[in-house]
Amino acid sequence: MKTILVLHGINLDMFGQRDSRHYGTVTLAQIDRRLKALGSELNVAVECFQTNHEGEMVEKIHQAHAAKTDAVVINAGAWTHYSYGIMDALGLLAAPVVEVHMSHVHAREAFRHVSVIAPVVRGQISGFGVNSYLLGLRAAVDLIRDME
Repeated sequence: MKTILVLHGINLDMFGQRDSRHYGTVTLAQIDRRLKALGSELNVAVECFQTNHEGEMVEKIHQAHAAKTDAVVINAGAWTHYSYGIMDALGLLAAPVVEVHMSHVHAREAFRHVSVIAPVVRGQISGFGVNSYLLGLRAAVDLIRDME
């Protein structure tokens, strides 16, 4: 069975308590449950990981590289806009990486329009709330299948 790692970055453990106008009221635990349920439907294993510590995120990406994880879906949160360390770590992966965001980042503050991880991901999905994650998972599965 193929494995897809879903990475949630800084402050995303606060979904359900953050600005509901941009993020809705869904919690991270609810997102993870929906991702795992969809993974079962698509016949892939989904592993979810969240941290507020950049070094831990980099270490988890290194572990995914060593384990030859089949694909990664990442919402790096604010790290999207400035973490060259996370970008470099993602660049190590041979597996496809899909960037997702709950809010429509290009309709928000100017600093959110720039993703420093964009050069090392296959694509970006934003603005669809929880569905951004689900679409990202579907995209990752399709990318895996395209590589077979």
